[in-house]
Amino acid sequence: MAEKNNPQGGQQNPQQPKKKGGIGWGWLYMIIIAVLLGSYLFADSTTAKDITYTQLQSYIENDVIESLIVYDNGNVKAIVREQEKAVVFGEAQDKHPDRSISVSIPSVDEFNKYMTEQNNLRKQEGKAAIELTFEKSRDWWYMILVNVVPFVLIIFFFIWMSRGVGGGMGPGGIFGVGKAKAEVVEGNMKDKVTFKDVAGLAGAKQEVEEIVSFLKNPKKYTTLGGKIPKGALLVGPPGTGKTLLAKAVAGEAGVPFFSMSGSDFVEMFVGVGASRVRDLFRQAKEKAPSIIFIDEIDAVGRARGRNSFTGGNDERESTLNQLLTEMDGFGTNSGVIILAATNRADVLDSALLRAGRFDRQIHVELPDLQERKEIFGVHLKPLKLDPSVDVNLLAKQTPGFSGADIANVCNEAALIAARGDHKTVTKQDFMDAVDRIIGGLERKTKIMTDEEKRAIAYHEAGHATISWMLRWANPLIKVTIVPRGISLGAAWYLPEERQITNREHLLDEMCATLGGRAAEEEFLNQTGTGALNDLERVTKQAYAMVAYYGMGKSIPNLSYYDSQGRDYGFTKPYSEKTAEKMDKEVTDIIAEQMKRAKEILRDNAEGHHRIAELLIEKEVITAEDVEQILGPRPWKSRQDEIIKENEEA
Repeated sequence: MAEKNNPQGGQQNPQQPKKKGGIGWGWLYMIIIAVLLGSYLFADSTTAKDITYTQLQSYIENDVIESLIVYDNGNVKAIVREQEKAVVFGEAQDKHPDRSISVSIPSVDEFNKYMTEQNNLRKQEGKAAIELTFEKSRDWWYMILVNVVPFVLIIFFFIWMSRGVGGGMGPGGIFGVGKAKAEVVEGNMKDKVTFKDVAGLAGAKQEVEEIVSFLKNPKKYTTLGGKIPKGALLVGPPGTGKTLLAKAVAGEAGVPFFSMSGSDFVEMFVGVGASRVRDLFRQAKEKAPSIIFIDEIDAVGRARGRNSFTGGNDERESTLNQLLTEMDGFGTNSGVIILAATNRADVLDSALLRAGRFDRQIHVELPDLQERKEIFGVHLKPLKLDPSVDVNLLAKQTPGFSGADIANVCNEAALIAARGDHKTVTKQDFMDAVDRIIGGLERKTKIMTDEEKRAIAYHEAGHATISWMLRWANPLIKVTIVPRGISLGAAWYLPEERQITNREHLLDEMCATLGGRAAEEEFLNQTGTGALNDLERVTKQAYAMVAYYGMGKSIPNLSYYDSQGRDYGFTKPYSEKTAEKMDKEVTDIIAEQMKRAKEILRDNAEGHHRIAELLIEKEVITAEDVEQILGPRPWKSRQDEIIKENEEA
């Protein structure tokens, strides 16, 4: 064993000549390359004498030249008559047995005309014409590329294979393609991420902190007869911090941490994925206790048997089978804990999710109001903030934002502040950043007619008026008719963060969404294409109420939603008669809310017109402007109450 582990020890000296033999082979390869290059560069070399164009004309006119070869690159090779060799070459005629001279001509066409004239004169004098041949030039670089480079590439390929480098194939060259390419993080790494760097996610952090505690003090749990969990699956929408939690586990646990993506197991070669799974677990067992983290595990863990008619799942399924065996098979993986992350838990194989493989599913959801405040606190630390920045306001104005979105808001605000030559990042910079991310970049250069601008203003004023007057509609923040992204106008709202949404909530939101089209029909007697997005959202919401939430009057308490993600393929789980009932009820719901929206607009016509005219004048108005026109909103926001309760606590 000592000889294997110490290749530079005294026992290995007899092997040193083999290394020198590798250098000898290298010199042999270089000699072969040089011989090949030399053979192609000099095998057809010429001993032609270089002369000037004037000399060539003199030789032609004095009947010294026997024939001419003209190349397309402007070079001419002339063959001297045997009896004229002494005239051209003098004492050096023995060095030019081919009797050739070479010259560069200014133009092939001009030279062709010149030779035609000379041959005509020779015919008049009774002399034979000088033979004239046109050929393509010989490109030495092309010859090298076609004839030499393939040999060079083959030689270097064999050198590459013999040394076992294999590029990205790892140790052992092409034979190392089945090795796992895991990124290994040791427990004593610098600049590590800890749980202090993870804001919010209190429930998820508690779960993973317990896993770290298992690794640090296993006897505390095993003395009572318990077993350490074998795996935990982090499930949640993109950007919520699943990978960040895994990094924090690596930083806190102080044990080796093997990180791989699910796509790293998938390869074009048959059996490579399973081989990499085996190698990954082998490495983890050697360094146990350790943690294996597989990001985006749905790339390799999709349910088996789906879409089997494509015939392209055999390799992925064999990889999944090997993963299942390694996680909880005949062998043991004591001291190895598996963490995985995905935002598509519904497509994972049921055998992967069972207890004994992933004992726990940790749901990492979008942050609520208080958690967004904590996340802003983390990302605002490196910024130079103006005193006007209010973290509570930022948390309120970013409902539905993930941790990644909040980080993007902070970064975008800093860029906007730098673009405006601000010394600090102000409140307005953050507001502009939120608008930029939600609505897109302002397009102030987009040209609109006065009629189009008026139609957009009345449309957006309709949304603002109805949302202000309805109890369960989302509270308004700002309205603009400045084009952003693909939209010609936009209204920003502050959605209530509810755990359960009632029928009344959905109907009020639908009514407010239809406010733009209702205002166009009621006050402008026209319908435009600007309501496309509104109508799409309303239609989807109405179908969801009837088909998914069981809120239909004609077909109540029935849901055709598929939580397994199969989407029923090419068939529907209901009859055509039921589909007709759904269509009629959806039409009735939308028509009823459209009628309701028009009634609200008629009751508040004066306020609506004032909002529209103010929009045309200022282009951007806020909730304060709407409050001055329509009066205080009769319904208080639940989020304001939550913030007040948190501040008091």
